[in-house]
Amino acid sequence: MPAHHFIANTRVAAADGQTIPVIDPSDGREYDRIARGSPADIDQAVRAAQAAMGESFDGPWAMTCARDRGRLLAAWGHAVQEHADELAGIEARDTGKTLRTARNDVTALARYFEYYAGACDKLHGETLPYDTGTLVMTVREPHGVTGHIIPWNYPVQIFGRSVGASLAAGNACVVKPAEDASLSALYLADLAARAGFPPGALNIVTGYGQEAGAALCAHPGIRHLSFTGSTATGQQVAAAAARHHCPVVLELGGKSPQIVFEDADLDAALPAVVNAIVQNSGQTCSAGSRLLVHESLHDAFVERVAGRFRVLRAGPPSSDADLGPLVSRRQYERVRQMLDIARGEGLAEAARGRILDDAPPGGFYQEPVLFRHVPPDSALVREEIFGPVLVTQAFRDEAHALALANGTDYGLVAGVWTRDGARQLCMARHLRCGQVFINNYGAGGGVELPFGGVKSSGHGREKGFEALLGFTALKTVAIRYGHDT
Repeated sequence: MPAHHFIANTRVAAADGQTIPVIDPSDGREYDRIARGSPADIDQAVRAAQAAMGESFDGPWAMTCARDRGRLLAAWGHAVQEHADELAGIEARDTGKTLRTARNDVTALARYFEYYAGACDKLHGETLPYDTGTLVMTVREPHGVTGHIIPWNYPVQIFGRSVGASLAAGNACVVKPAEDASLSALYLADLAARAGFPPGALNIVTGYGQEAGAALCAHPGIRHLSFTGSTATGQQVAAAAARHHCPVVLELGGKSPQIVFEDADLDAALPAVVNAIVQNSGQTCSAGSRLLVHESLHDAFVERVAGRFRVLRAGPPSSDADLGPLVSRRQYERVRQMLDIARGEGLAEAARGRILDDAPPGGFYQEPVLFRHVPPDSALVREEIFGPVLVTQAFRDEAHALALANGTDYGLVAGVWTRDGARQLCMARHLRCGQVFINNYGAGGGVELPFGGVKSSGHGREKGFEALLGFTALKTVAIRYGHDT
C-alpha cells in the first residue's frame, strides 16, 4: 500500500489516486510508493488546517493554550526518542545517509521539540509608554495556517526546526516534504496524532515540487511560508507567495568558506575541515565547501587534508562508512557534471577517497574529491555542488581572505581559524554571512542558534527563539482608560 497523505489525523490517498516511486539510494531500486499530491490535495490539507484554527482563531487548535501546546510538543519529543531506531532506519534508507548520521538527526529532532515545548509560554508582548490615560501593549499571535516545504538532505531536522517552531507559536501547519524523502515526515505525523495533537494542526501532503509544492506556495489560505532548498526554486517560491502577500522565510544555498590563518591550531582545524564537507555526503547547505589557507602554509596543510581524503570511504548506510550515497540519480549526475567541468578547466586534483568494493552497483555513490589552488572564477568556487567536493585557495592577508570569502553570490556560514582575538572580531564583522564560527565549525550550529543567510542564501531566520518570533504576527492594542491631566 502506498504511503498516503496525512490530513486531519487521517491517512488519505491522493485525490486522483496517483503515486510516486520511492527509490533506495544505496542500490537504485524502488521499495515503496508515496501519494502524488495535486492542488486538490493541498486545498484539502489547507482547509483542514483552517478548521483547526477557526475563522476567528476560535478553532480547537487556536484555542489550545500555550501551556498545553508545550505539553503536546514535549510528548511528541518523547515519542521520537522512544521510536528513534525506527525513525533513523527510515531516514537512512530514504536519503542514503549513514545510520550514524541519521541517529544524530533524530536526536536533534527530539531536541527541537524539547526546546520549542519549553518556549511556548514564553512568547511575551510588551507595554509601551504613551499618552497619560492610555495603555498600549503588544501581543504576539499566530499567523494562522503556515506552509512548510522540507528538503531531502535533512528531512527530520528541518521538519523539527520549522514545524516545531510554528506549532509552538500556535499555527496550524501544512507540510510538503521533498519527493525524494517523505517517509520520515509521514511517520512523525502518526506520532503527533498519537501524542494528542487535534485534527488539522499538522497535515502532510507528499508529491512533486512543481505540482504540490507550487500549489502550496500559491494557495491564498497560507499566511506564512517556510522554504529550504535551492536559490532558483526559492525565487519561484517567493514570487508565488507574494501574489497573496504571504511572508516567506527562505533558507537557500551556500558556498561556505573555512579560513585558516598562519597562527591557527591546525590539529583542531583539520578534522573540522574534513567533516564539514563529508558530513551527509556534502549535501548540506552550510557545508564548508571552500578552504582558504594562508599562503605560508597552504600546500602543507592541504596535503594533510589530502591524507584524510585518501582514506575516506563511501558505502551503504548499513556499512558504517564515512559517507553514504547521494540521495538520487539526479543529484549524482549533478555532482558528476561539476567534476566534468573541473576536468575541463584543468583543475589540479589533490586527493580522492574510494567507494567500498561491496557497495551495491546501482547506488548513487560519489567518493570525496579535493582540488587545490582553484581560481576564483572557477565554477567549482562559485556554484553550489551539494556533494563531497572541496576546493582550496591561498590568500595573502586578511583583506585578500575577505575578498575571496565574500566573492560569491552566497552568504550562509563561514569558519575562521586563528588565535588572534582582534583578527577574530575583524573577520566576524566583515564576513557577509548569517553565521560565523571561530575556531570551530558547526555546519549550522545548535538548536538554540538562529540560522539563515544573506544575499542568495536567503532571508529570515530559523532555529532558536528568533524562529519562534518569525512565526508570529505582532499586534498593537491601545486602551483608553482615562483623561490627560
